[in-house]
Amino acid sequence: MSLPQRHVSRPITRLSARASPYHSAVTLYATGNAADQASTSMSSSLKPSKRIKLEVESKTLDISDHVTPSTNLRKTPRSLKLEETVSEEDSSPKVKAKSPKKPKPIPQFLDTPHPAPLRWKEAYDSIKAMREHIVAPVDTMGCDRANHNEEDPKNRRFSVLVSLMLSSQTKDEVTDAAVAKLRAAVGGTLSIVAIISADDSTISDAIAKVGFWRRKTGYIKKAAIRLRDDFDSDVPKTVDELCSLPGVGPKMAFLTLHVAWNLNHGIGVDVHVHRITNRLGWHQRPTKKPEETRLNLQSWLPIELHREINHMLVGFGQTICVPVGPKCDSCTLSTKGLCPSASTKTPRSPKKRKRQISADLEHESGPKIDIAIESSDL
Repeated sequence: MSLPQRHVSRPITRLSARASPYHSAVTLYATGNAADQASTSMSSSLKPSKRIKLEVESKTLDISDHVTPSTNLRKTPRSLKLEETVSEEDSSPKVKAKSPKKPKPIPQFLDTPHPAPLRWKEAYDSIKAMREHIVAPVDTMGCDRANHNEEDPKNRRFSVLVSLMLSSQTKDEVTDAAVAKLRAAVGGTLSIVAIISADDSTISDAIAKVGFWRRKTGYIKKAAIRLRDDFDSDVPKTVDELCSLPGVGPKMAFLTLHVAWNLNHGIGVDVHVHRITNRLGWHQRPTKKPEETRLNLQSWLPIELHREINHMLVGFGQTICVPVGPKCDSCTLSTKGLCPSASTKTPRSPKKRKRQISADLEHESGPKIDIAIESSDL
């Protein structure tokens, strides 16, 4: 006997569609009745928000807000790294800008002092004796003459600094004229206030004959502003502070301290000091940069000579030990054997001599004629 068939009620499966939160073109389908979906959505909405760690430039932050699906997160073992920019609604941290690096201090000493050259004192005294009878451009138009028209002490110190800033790769004659023209252009007094108030074109026109005048115009203006804001409108007293000014190097800094403040903190090495000390063989290995020359000299030259050696050698280099064709025949160092670079050859001077040329002109009735032609051998 067959039993009657019973209909068993089965739950009806329904498919619900919803848009993907990750991409608008994707549709997600979920199975389950409406009650299950409602409970699922309710339970998901009751879940507490997760705390996500965001790393921004090595700084860890805790954000409790929900992250939008468009934000691309990559999981790491302990935190989540943010790859895209957080939306404006999220509170993004403000990262402080890095402070500018402080300039390195100017070195004053060598780890291993340079040995004193043989017979250096004899050579030094010979140059000093020659300089007593020579008037060089640096004696009448150097940086120590730039402040004579100023009465205020601050203006006198500032004039020295400006003169040295203009002197780079420029002859003393041109520098001296530029300082005088600049002083007149800004009102007769070379002060920090006058330079700041002056137009760049006014400064440029006054110093147009010095080397790199466009660049030096900006240097002088910026240096004046720095002196006003950071140094109480005066020239600083240390090498490092002076070298922090635009357009000021160690040579200018040491010479500024010598002339403006009467401070002997080192040797001002320019092209003349660099060239002459190398010609004299005062460096065991020839130096390539003035700073190498300065450190070598400061390691063995007595400190009481650090201030005067620049002025002495600059004048010597302007008149006798010139860059091209040094006048070794007028230098006592060559006769005493104190300069290994001295030239023993004397320059040839044009000499005139007569060259006799005889020409026999045979004419029927003409006499013999001797012709003398004067020529010069170059």
